Amino acid sequence: MSVKEDIAQISRAAKAASNYLASASSTAKSEALLNMAVSLMENQDVLTAENSKDLDAAREKGISRAMLDRLTLTGSRITTMADGLREVSALPDPVGTIANISRRPNGLQVGKMRIPLGVIGIIYEARPNVTADAAGLCIMSGNAVILRGGSESIHSNRAIAKLLQEGLEKAGLPKEAVQLVPTTDREAVLEMLQREDEIDLIIPRGGEGLIRFVSENSRIPVIKHYKGVCHVFIDKEADIEKGISIVMNSKVQRPGVCNALETLLVDRGIAGDFLPKVAKSLANAKVELRGCAESRALLPGIKEATEEDWHAEYLDLTLAVKIVDNMDDAIAHIRQYGSLHTESIVTDNYSQAMRFIREVNSSVVMVNASTRFSDGNQLGLGAEIGISTTKLHSFGPMGVVDLTTEKFIVLGEGQIRE
Repeated sequence: MSVKEDIAQISRAAKAASNYLASASSTAKSEALLNMAVSLMENQDVLTAENSKDLDAAREKGISRAMLDRLTLTGSRITTMADGLREVSALPDPVGTIANISRRPNGLQVGKMRIPLGVIGIIYEARPNVTADAAGLCIMSGNAVILRGGSESIHSNRAIAKLLQEGLEKAGLPKEAVQLVPTTDREAVLEMLQREDEIDLIIPRGGEGLIRFVSENSRIPVIKHYKGVCHVFIDKEADIEKGISIVMNSKVQRPGVCNALETLLVDRGIAGDFLPKVAKSLANAKVELRGCAESRALLPGIKEATEEDWHAEYLDLTLAVKIVDNMDDAIAHIRQYGSLHTESIVTDNYSQAMRFIREVNSSVVMVNASTRFSDGNQLGLGAEIGISTTKLHSFGPMGVVDLTTEKFIVLGEGQIRE
């Protein structure tokens, strides 16, 4: 069977499964997710064995440290995947809920009902946990999903997908509701992007190149989960120790993910006290700093930041540092160089905090908190399909509700239009 025929068959099967799933009970969907969680936990040895094949191949190719981190499945990460499925299974089912019922002067009752999107195509790189997270969210929201992971995680993804399908069948749901594209051929991506009659939405997750490729070649609507150029702004009225803790966690706790800190902005009024102290902690964590002229004057020996550094998503132990005049300057920098992902302010001034929240238009804006909390699980969504930096139709971490839309419903008693 050719790649084109294979994708056509997968797409048609997903469409049929989505029609069934759209009317499936909340109980059946929750049961499927719980079955999936059990299967993952009971087959950890299988998953780590398959994952080791991917890791060995990745090392031979000289893959970056950040990508290796994303690719690795450990016992704790498998547990996190299973926990995410359990959390999603316990969330309220949005499908079928009716809101904003109002009565028109002619007696008609008009409202909106939440419905699934249909079939969602996920095109992603490296992280095998996306396979479980995406499947769980799609099933709970009544959608079928077609998963096309990267070649670097093919063994891991196949093993996970097989277990997820078993969970569906045990709950009496069609296994075709979760399908993994079996080939790593790039032609498969191009074929998926043309199946507008069966696939309703495409979500790419990965590097800038992948997202641009998908956006430029898709006949299907695309929600971009773009790069994370995340900022922390240290206001002149910040608590220094709190600021150091937030910067360290944002940058060092897991540098290879999209919600990690990439640019540190420091108000000139506090820079002399704050920067030497935070730089010492960052140096102990082996973080390379690249700074503006003023920050280099305070921190002799750090590298000079170039224009490219302000745009950079390092995904590594590298951090750009800039001293700014004030909040106006910080916000202007974020607007020019940010990617609409996540920004945080550290301040003890309530007015400054509220202004930052109002005027910074990224998908997640925080006050006195690590950027690492910009995550569906951490924000109460159970898991996330990704963090949308596209304002339509969803912005920020996408959970179950974000994978549905609304249709109008009209309840009448025989009214006719004159």
